Amino acid sequence: MSAARRSGRRGHEDDSHDEPDERWAVSYADMVTVLMCLFIVLFAVSNVDKTKFELLANSLATGFGQEATEGGADTAEGMVIPPELQDDDGVVDLTARATAEYESLEGLRDRMSAALAVQGLQNTVDFAIDDRGLKVGLIGAETFFADNSSDLSGKADAVLNTIGDVLITVDNQVSVEGHADHRLSAYPFATNWELSGGRATQVARFLVEHEGVAGPRVKATAFSDTRPLAQGDSVEALASNRRVDIVVESNEEEQVRALIPALAAADTN
Repeated sequence: MSAARRSGRRGHEDDSHDEPDERWAVSYADMVTVLMCLFIVLFAVSNVDKTKFELLANSLATGFGQEATEGGADTAEGMVIPPELQDDDGVVDLTARATAEYESLEGLRDRMSAALAVQGLQNTVDFAIDDRGLKVGLIGAETFFADNSSDLSGKADAVLNTIGDVLITVDNQVSVEGHADHRLSAYPFATNWELSGGRATQVARFLVEHEGVAGPRVKATAFSDTRPLAQGDSVEALASNRRVDIVVESNEEEQVRALIPALAAADTN
């Protein structure tokens, strides 16, 4: 190859690199675009137009065949909040929600009490409303079970049948909790755990199998003698600790349920 041709080719190769390589600009432009989109999304999320949000919610509800709601929306919980549970600024009023829940539990209690009174069984249970919900205490284990037995008595069937008729009208979770006094259990129960658990299980089974309360709603728990209501060995103390409680659990969130005991105390005074 001649020197002139080699020289010409080398010159041509050198000329191809005279201009700077700008391929980096494409990646840089992509990165800037992505960052811009990110900041736009963050800005949009941080500025929620309440009116537009309600219009969008109602439009979607109408599109899916539902009636438009008049209340606002609790975006944290995904719930539509009725107007009466909001203040003038549209902020959810926790006290109003707690009051509404307390009144709902009161109504449930009153329905059970009235139904038991019709059967002459009003003195077989006691009621309490607290931050868990409505507790229905089955008074005196002997009323519902024979001594050292988990078999339900005839009176127990009648009481649970009446309570169950009310429970099937609501969707609350139901916790059946068995308790025992501090005395040692006897055969066939190895400990008070088995005794208290067996009694709780029998009550739970009755509600599910005889009353039609949905199984996924019901749970049975044994507490043995770990949660006494009274201290000492008196007949009254032992009887109060030997019990089964049916707790109709509140559907409200914890910060709302925490306000219910104060409402119950004020209602009692």
